[in-house]
Amino acid sequence: MLLDSPGSRLREAELPDPEPAAGQVRVRVEACGVCRTDLHIVDGELTEPKLPLVLGHQIVGVVDAAGDGVELAAGERVGVPWLGWTDGDCRFCRSGRENLCLRARFTGYDLDGGYAELAVADARYCFRLPQDHPALQLAPLLCAGLIGYRSLRLAGDGERLGLYGFGASAHIVAQVARHQGRRLFAFTRAGDTESQELARSLGAEWAGASDEQPPEPLDAAIVFAPVGALVPAALGALDRGGVVVCAGIHMSDIPSFPYELLWEERAVRSVANLTRQDGEELLALAPQVPVRTHVEAFPLAEANEALDRLRSGAIVGAAVLEVS
Repeated sequence: MLLDSPGSRLREAELPDPEPAAGQVRVRVEACGVCRTDLHIVDGELTEPKLPLVLGHQIVGVVDAAGDGVELAAGERVGVPWLGWTDGDCRFCRSGRENLCLRARFTGYDLDGGYAELAVADARYCFRLPQDHPALQLAPLLCAGLIGYRSLRLAGDGERLGLYGFGASAHIVAQVARHQGRRLFAFTRAGDTESQELARSLGAEWAGASDEQPPEPLDAAIVFAPVGALVPAALGALDRGGVVVCAGIHMSDIPSFPYELLWEERAVRSVANLTRQDGEELLALAPQVPVRTHVEAFPLAEANEALDRLRSGAIVGAAVLEVS
C-alpha cells in the first residue's frame, strides 16, 4: 500500500521484491501496526517523507533472506521498529542517546516500511521475537509499547499516573504501570465510554473526560493524544513537583497558560523516538507483566480504512494490518 503524496489515499501497488544489502535482512511481513505517526505522515503534518513511500513501523515478520555480515538466520521471527538506522558516531549516539541521532533514518518515513508483504531492514535494528505469540498481538509493542515505555520511564517513579488519550500506547503502558504498583487515572475524549471501560478493565481506578479533574492530584501525566490543549490541562491536574510527558512526535500548538500551573517545580518534557535498549527492556518485561494487547485487525488492502478509523477515534486499543 503506497503513499504517493501527502493528503492522498494509499494505493495498492505491485513493487519489485526488495533485495537485502550487506547488513540487512528481508522480512516476510506477518502483521504491521497502524500508528498515529502514520496519520501524521499521510496528513502532511510530518513534512519530509520519502516519496513514494510504504508506511509502517510496527512490523512483525520472518527473515527470509539476509545480506552479508548478518547474524539473524532465515526463519527467525523479528520486529522492526521506527528507529531504522543511526550513524553511531554523532555526539548523541556516542553518549547513549541514539534516539536523538543527527542523521537517524526511520522506518516507514525515510525507509520503506511494513504496509507490504516484504520489507528490508538493517539487522542491527531488528528485535528477535518469540515464535509462539500471535503476530497481531506483538505488533503494537514495537512503537505504541516502546514509546509508552520510554514515556513511563521519563515520567519518574510517582505513584499516581494520569494517561491522557487511552489508545494503543496507553493501554499497553497501563499494564506495565500497574505491574509496577502505580495507581492509574485515564482521560479520554468526552463520551468515549468504550476506552474508559477498557482503562478500568486494565486497572485504572478512575476514568473520565480529558477536561475533568481526577479525584486527587497526580504525580505524573503522559499525554498521548496529539492535542496541545491537554498540556495545561494535565499541568492543572498535577501535584507539586509533578511532570507532564508529551509522548507524540507531533502535537497541535500548546496554548498559553498562567505560570501558576508550572510553578512549584512542575515540569513539561517530550519524548523522541526510542533506543534499542528501550526495545530490549520492554520485550523482556512484557511476558512478565504479562502485556495483553487489544487489537482491531484489518487486511492489508484495507489500510485506508484503518487510518480513517484511527483518525476519527473509532479504534479501541490498537489497529493492526494482517498481511500474511
